[in-house]
Amino acid sequence: MSSNYAEPGQLYPAHIEAIKARHDRALEKAGAGHAVIFSGAPKLVFLDDYYYPFKANPHFVGWLPLTATPFCYLIHTPGDVPVLVYYQEKDYWHTPPADPQGYWIDHFDIRVVHTVDDIARHLPHARDKCILIGDIGDEAHAFSIERVNPASAINILHYARSEKTGYELACMRAASRRAVRGHRAAEEAFRARKAEYEIHFAYCRAAKHTENELPYGNIIALNENSAIMHYQHRAREAPAKIRSFLIDAGANVHGYASDITRSYSFEDSEFREFIDRLDALQLELVSEVKAGVDFKDLHFLTHRKIADLLVTVGLASGSVESLIENGVTTAFFPTGLGHLLGIQVHDVGGFMQDESGNTIDRPSGHRWLRLTRTLEVDQVLTIEPGCYVIDMLLENLQGTPGAAMVNRDKVDWLRPFGGARIEDNVRVLADGCENFTRAAFAEP
Repeated sequence: MSSNYAEPGQLYPAHIEAIKARHDRALEKAGAGHAVIFSGAPKLVFLDDYYYPFKANPHFVGWLPLTATPFCYLIHTPGDVPVLVYYQEKDYWHTPPADPQGYWIDHFDIRVVHTVDDIARHLPHARDKCILIGDIGDEAHAFSIERVNPASAINILHYARSEKTGYELACMRAASRRAVRGHRAAEEAFRARKAEYEIHFAYCRAAKHTENELPYGNIIALNENSAIMHYQHRAREAPAKIRSFLIDAGANVHGYASDITRSYSFEDSEFREFIDRLDALQLELVSEVKAGVDFKDLHFLTHRKIADLLVTVGLASGSVESLIENGVTTAFFPTGLGHLLGIQVHDVGGFMQDESGNTIDRPSGHRWLRLTRTLEVDQVLTIEPGCYVIDMLLENLQGTPGAAMVNRDKVDWLRPFGGARIEDNVRVLADGCENFTRAAFAEP
């Protein structure tokens, strides 16, 4: 069976072997004998008695599809079966974690404990031979392990994490399909003139996620709100006139995320044509993705294509070079083209030159670019060009040659729509890419 259609459980054994090999190398580099990975601890709300939503340590999730189990410890010793200290609190205030079950359990020596104090006896006795990986807010959770997140080991793990295993790719394809179900429901709610608040919950119901299970807070933006990059509110009332809708929303499967954006016009044919042009532009950029491409070059190419778009639709005038050099394209497209995607939405390692921790700086003037590496096979990343009316950025052009290049009348036309963004999740191949998002939208 092709790995493109295999279930995650079928691919998990090979994934675990790859994760073990990465940690073996990390331990060798750190001069340690054991890696102890902490799932994390809930964080108490200041001056209150309840906790923020729990987010598991991504290093822990890379081993196990356990995203909601605090106070667990995984111990990896090269050559041994990894040990999972599974914390199952006996509690009548909250539902304790279920008994370990699923495709992953046969790959671990699982030791269930019911109190935090019971954890210590399952950890390696030689604490000086251990490294601990995780967010340690309370020293007691380190259990006397002094080497916490050593850079020599973390750099190896972060650099390697950009290359996804077959299991991870299967999870991310499934996350795309799950998100697309939500996107379809959200578009339907938009067409029915629902408010942002109602559209958001239509998405959650279709994706079968609670808000806390989403990989990031949904961006549900009607009309001019589409020009706010990380629009965080959800108006309870629909606007009197509905013009446009931008949705940036993803889903999780076994701890792996999707991150998808679509834009829609309610009835304006000119804005719909604008979206269609941006969609075609985005697909042209996707077609450039393959191993060996410097992502910075793709980002620069995006600015050239945005310049062409601005001239074509009448938002600006001038040569491609002059629009870029005078900051006009940045005013309409201030973000980066994309980022690595995986366990975390903005996955680690986007600036890493190598596993020693050397980095590749962002180009001058592109402070929001989140990926500067040369693309490699089985990396997964987003491609998300956009074009928006952001008055603050357009005002910054005043007093510069770029101000005269902007067509203010056309900007006034676009402003009530906010803008548009198209975002796909793509896997890098040797001679092209696999587009998870378009494949999911193409399914019935």
